Amino acid sequence: MINLNIEKTLGFVSMESVNAYEAEVMAAQEALEKGTRPGNDFLGWLHLPSSITKEHLADLKATAQTLRENCEVVVVAGIGGSYLGARAVIEALSNSFTWLQEKNETPVILYAGHNIGEDYLYELTEYLKGKKFGVINISKSGTTTETALAFRLLKKQCEDQRGKEMAQKVIVAVTDAKKGAARVTADKEGYKSFIIPDNVGGRFSVLTPVGLLPIAVAGFDIEKLVAGAAAMEKACGLDVPFAQNPAALYAATRNALYNSGKKIEILVNFNPKLHYVSEWWKQLYGESEGKENKGIFPAAVDFSTDLHSMGQWIQEGERTIYETVISVEKVSHKLEVPTDSENLDGLNFLAGKRVDEVNKMAELGTQLAHVDGGVPNIRVVIPSLSEESIGELLYFFEKACGISGYLLGVNPFNQPGVEAYKKNMFALLNKPGYEEASKAIQARL
Repeated sequence: MINLNIEKTLGFVSMESVNAYEAEVMAAQEALEKGTRPGNDFLGWLHLPSSITKEHLADLKATAQTLRENCEVVVVAGIGGSYLGARAVIEALSNSFTWLQEKNETPVILYAGHNIGEDYLYELTEYLKGKKFGVINISKSGTTTETALAFRLLKKQCEDQRGKEMAQKVIVAVTDAKKGAARVTADKEGYKSFIIPDNVGGRFSVLTPVGLLPIAVAGFDIEKLVAGAAAMEKACGLDVPFAQNPAALYAATRNALYNSGKKIEILVNFNPKLHYVSEWWKQLYGESEGKENKGIFPAAVDFSTDLHSMGQWIQEGERTIYETVISVEKVSHKLEVPTDSENLDGLNFLAGKRVDEVNKMAELGTQLAHVDGGVPNIRVVIPSLSEESIGELLYFFEKACGISGYLLGVNPFNQPGVEAYKKNMFALLNKPGYEEASKAIQARL
């Protein structure tokens, strides 16, 4: 089970100030359970881990196996919560260099629909030429510009290369149950499809088919992932005392820090495999809390890499920041530093030590330096990079986010600000229905 340690924040906020949130946290948890506050139509994630059936997982695994047997490459088409959760888990659990090998036991997983980069899409379609590829199209509406554009390209290429019949077999839709362009296309073309529940928003959807199908295609155990999340669901339950509930304690601590002037939270890892967990976390908290001119700004760094770039600012810049460090207790492999007779690099003092020991001392040394430099430090320790531990971590952050949003006084389950850029983009592109907006924006330009 993951462990939360807030000891290194207590020189900046008192335990009393953290404990002062207990009643508010309990009220927020009760509101989540009873659905009594704004956003109550998007609470399907709350008890999702414990409600996923074996039959549902079996269906996902069977579809994943079909893709694994018929594809060298599977492209996951989605943006934001429609791809970040899957990518976070896959990158955390994968061998960092397997995809470079000429022959793989599992399909190479690639991503599209999360940008509108012409060079990116051109290079992707060039790479896919001559390859047996499939597509998982993830979109509730089917009209999100970035994803719809990518899927239009990929669908045509898949049909041209593999034929209509095989394309029908290796294109899977994850979409709305009844409505939307992606649902109409899936039904018309006869694609296998899975449903994105109406009451689960994109950034909370990693434990729906949105995340579980790509993760299964990548060869990872989705039953263990869900079991880990279910264990954390229980550990963060309404009946768990405040001091023992990690999600409640994290939400209270970060709000105590925010109200003491710490406006920026930097999520830190010392394992490069966790980079996309940070990207997923940034969306989860940024989109959930950044409303009504308030909210903690979520940033992320990869240490020790970024200690040689962002490290100076973190150590001595404006003191409006705190860090939440994800620490991996046990790594998957063993590698020792060799002895060198010349010792020109001066590293013989490390000879015989495991690389992870060096990394752990970098982690500890950094924590001490940053705390001394005025940066509060929250520590989240996960046992290993395993399906169970990652499942726990994902649910921990989700539950804490729901609580924290309510502590801030915002609706953590909507995102009205996301629509602003879309309206301008559609007006600039002269999309039908945006004629008046197009005139107005052209006048501004």
